[in-house]
Amino acid sequence: MPAYRIIVDLSDRQLHLLDGNQVVRSFPVGIGRMVTPTPTGEYTIVNKAVNPGGPFGVLWMGLSRPHYGIHGTNDPSSIGKIVSHGCIRMHNQDVLELSRLVPIGTRVTIRA
Repeated sequence: MPAYRIIVDLSDRQLHLLDGNQVVRSFPVGIGRMVTPTPTGEYTIVNKAVNPGGPFGVLWMGLSRPHYGIHGTNDPSSIGKIVSHGCIRMHNQDVLELSRLVPIGTRVTIRA
């Protein structure tokens, strides 16, 4: 079974899925604005919710830092931009694919 982990690179607005040290998928993401930045650090995925409503698109994956998560969006034009309140936004089809691959407990590193 793969040992997946996630690295979110804020500088290039990409989320990378790694199996060991090998990048297996990369996805464009939207990140937090200057006044509500995406927090850097080490976290884990603690929960998942399908169709959470509001601006979160088709899926929410909560991080071990309360109120922050990786989620879909109802505004696909925001992907690749600095627009969120600190969460990591993905295209809905991308967050669904990622969620199928990573279990709760997956390590998430967010770096500048």
